[in-house]
Amino acid sequence: MTLYSRLNDEFSFLRGNVLVMMTSWSVMNFAAAVPMTYYSLFVLALGGSPFIIGAMEFVFFLALASVQFPGGYLADKHGRKSLVVNLTFAMAFANVFCVLAPSWPFVLLGLMLQNVFLGALVPRLQAIMADSIPSKKRGMGFSIVMLVNNAAMIFSPVVAGFLCLRYGLILGMRVAYAITVAAFLMAASIRGRLIETLKVDNNGFSLSNLFREYPNAVKEGLAVWKKLPFSMLLLFLTNAASSFFGAMFLPYQVVYATKVLHIGDFSWALVMMWFSASMVFLALPSGKLADKIGRKWPTFASWILFACYPLLFLAGGLFTLLVAYLFFGASNALFAAAYQALEADSVPQELRGKEAGCSYFIIFVLMALGGLTGGFLYQNVSPALPFILTFVATIPCALVTLFFIHEPKQKEK
Repeated sequence: MTLYSRLNDEFSFLRGNVLVMMTSWSVMNFAAAVPMTYYSLFVLALGGSPFIIGAMEFVFFLALASVQFPGGYLADKHGRKSLVVNLTFAMAFANVFCVLAPSWPFVLLGLMLQNVFLGALVPRLQAIMADSIPSKKRGMGFSIVMLVNNAAMIFSPVVAGFLCLRYGLILGMRVAYAITVAAFLMAASIRGRLIETLKVDNNGFSLSNLFREYPNAVKEGLAVWKKLPFSMLLLFLTNAASSFFGAMFLPYQVVYATKVLHIGDFSWALVMMWFSASMVFLALPSGKLADKIGRKWPTFASWILFACYPLLFLAGGLFTLLVAYLFFGASNALFAAAYQALEADSVPQELRGKEAGCSYFIIFVLMALGGLTGGFLYQNVSPALPFILTFVATIPCALVTLFFIHEPKQKEK
């Protein structure tokens, strides 16, 4: 077999929906990562506090959670594509509040609306990707998606750094959010090319169904776990636990690094660029590993690497941070490829929307509580405590993965 034939066979799934999603995600991720670089500092500059940041995270993740059950339920009942384009347009306009925000409550409003729209999108996007990637290529497929997404974000922190150096923090952040509005509008147009992957009945569907069908959506979303392997439940629980603790420390990385470790603002942008680059360079090897040796061992390795991150972060110093984010990036690359592939292997196609909706509902509720807890601990107990607790949480997650999580003998299509 020639090199061209091997490459064509290896990457044959990179077309249609997968290509559309990768393109639109890369546009959105590049833009969204620009204001995210200094988001917490922006909130502080507009009159917020560390606890306000945590309270905002609480609201954001509750907004995401509120639409997960109906989003997943309707994705399985009425299809994947129906609202994707309109919701992406809506996300674009929600960011206008951030562009014009005179104080932090306007940022809260804009990002809360964005998260409501994003929350309705997540189950559909998750399901359409699982539907579109062949089972034998899922490790590689999800890794390539991650590679493209993170490659798009490599230079975003540096763009944010230059904007804030040129215009100052507040005006620079307004320009960053304006870039996000334009990019999301472009992504919505690209997503108009998606092709539906599930045969559905759209008779009688309207937006009002979102509320009428909510109770049934919750019931069916919870019931889906009775139809899935117990190993899948354990896998989900480890992901949910890490999401809770991750929400405790993620908003405070830039605050702790700049205020406690005294890392310069532009140096922080370079660290974030390094973080994205590490995920890009490790994405394909991670996916190949998940397809070659299975999903379990890369998942376990990701926990070991993740455990190193908070300890190195707290140690401080620019070089130590670069090592910390190399480990964090490697952990993310391994986990993204292996977890998503194992999830797709274990969940039947007709249940993927409901499973994703239920999973993300629980995860986002836990992240809301994690954000609020992190804000309280950071401001009132110790800035280092959210990072320390994250390290502690990785130990049981790694042990559960090692001893109790198994791959299905028969992979779902």
